[in-house]
Amino acid sequence: MNIQELVSKKNEGIELTYEELEYIVTNYVNGNINDSDMTLFLKAVVNKSMTFDETSNLTTIMLNSGDKIDLSNINGVKVDKHSTGGVGDKTTLVLLPLVASCGVKVAKMSGRSLGHTGGTIDKLESIPGFKVELDLDTFINQVNKIGVALASQTGNLVPADKKIYALRDVTNTVSSIPLIASSIMSKKLASGADKIVLDVKVGKGALLENLKDAKTLANYMVHIGNSHGRETVCVLTNMNEPLGNAIGNMVEVEESINTLKGYGPSDLKELVLTLGSIMVSLGLGISIDEAYKMCVTNLENGNAYKKFVELVETQGGKLELINDSKKFSIKSNQSGFITKIDALMLGELVRKLGAGRLHKDDKIDHRVGFILSKKVGDFVLKDEELMKVYLTTKDCRIDDLLKCFTIENDFKEKDKLILEVIK
Repeated sequence: MNIQELVSKKNEGIELTYEELEYIVTNYVNGNINDSDMTLFLKAVVNKSMTFDETSNLTTIMLNSGDKIDLSNINGVKVDKHSTGGVGDKTTLVLLPLVASCGVKVAKMSGRSLGHTGGTIDKLESIPGFKVELDLDTFINQVNKIGVALASQTGNLVPADKKIYALRDVTNTVSSIPLIASSIMSKKLASGADKIVLDVKVGKGALLENLKDAKTLANYMVHIGNSHGRETVCVLTNMNEPLGNAIGNMVEVEESINTLKGYGPSDLKELVLTLGSIMVSLGLGISIDEAYKMCVTNLENGNAYKKFVELVETQGGKLELINDSKKFSIKSNQSGFITKIDALMLGELVRKLGAGRLHKDDKIDHRVGFILSKKVGDFVLKDEELMKVYLTTKDCRIDDLLKCFTIENDFKEKDKLILEVIK
C-alpha cells in the first residue's frame, strides 16, 4: 500500500476502505507522506468526493488520531457550536457569552481562518493579552466558574485535522463536503460537548454555494453526531452577502461588542438569537420560544455583554482595541439600489491585504478590514460612502472594491437569512 496507488484509486472513483484511509491519515500525520502527495489526495477527494461510509470512517480515524476531551467534571449540559465559515462571521463572539449568560455551559474550541473565511481565534487575538491557548484543567475550571471558555484547538486534539486543515487552506481543497464534514465533526466529537449546534453557511461567500450541497453536508454531520450519541442540530444560513457590516479581525471584534451593547447590525442579531435559542433550549431542556425570550432579555439588559467582558478578562484580555491603520472611504460611482454584494470577492480582497493567510505560515494583520456602510436592499447616491477600508502595509485598487457592489435602478428584496433547520 502506498499513497500514489491510493490517490489513483480515488481518482478513478473507487471507494477507499477504512484501512486505506487510516494509512493515509496516519502516515501524513507522522511525516511519512509529504504535503505534495497529500495535496494530490485532497484534490482527488474534491474531484471525486467520498461516499457516506468513507466520510464516516475518515471522521472516526481523525477523531482517534489524538486525545478526546472529557468534560464530565463540568456541571450541567454542555452545548457546543460551530460555523462552516463565512465573510464577516463573528457570530461566536456574540453568541457564546449570550448563551452562557442564560445559564448554559459552553466549552468551545475554535479554529483559525480557512481560505477566504475568517477564524474566531484570529479575531480573539486582536484583543490585547487575550490567551487563546488554555490547558485542559484551566479550560474546565473556567467553564465551571463563569460558564464559558473559548480557546484554540489543543496540540493533541485531533492532530490529523489540524495538519490537514492547514494544508487545505492553501491548496484550494477547502470546498469538499466530505472533508468539511469529517473536519468539523472529528473536532466537535473530540471536544466532549453533550449537544452540538451547527451553522452551515450557504452562498457566494460560503464554502458551499448552493442549498443542495449545504443540505447534504448538514445531513452528513447530523447523522455522524447522532450516531456518536450527541444530539446535533444544523441551521442553514445565507452567506450571499457578508454577515453584519465588519470584515476583518479587529473590526469584527468591535462590531461584536456593539451588538452585545444593543446596537449591532440586524442580520447578526437575528442569527445570534436563532442559534442562541436552539442552544439554550438544548442546554436547559426548555422550548425554543422560552429560550428565545430568555436570549432577547439577556441581550437587551446587558447580561450578555457583562459575560463577554468576564470572558475576556478571565482569559487575560483587555478591551483596549487600538487600530492605527490608514483609513479611507470608498464612494459609489452611481445612484441606485444595491442588489448584490460579492462576499467571496470581499473575503478574498481582505485576505490578500493581510487579514487572512495566503500561505500556512503567514502572519495575520489584525488591523486590516472593511466596514460596509450599505447592505443589499439599501439605496445609495452617487458619491455616497459604500464602505470604509482599513489598511496597513499593502494597498488595494478602488476599482476592485467597487466591483464587489452591484447597483441597479430597481429595488430587490433581500434574501432571508435563516434558510432551514435540520435535526
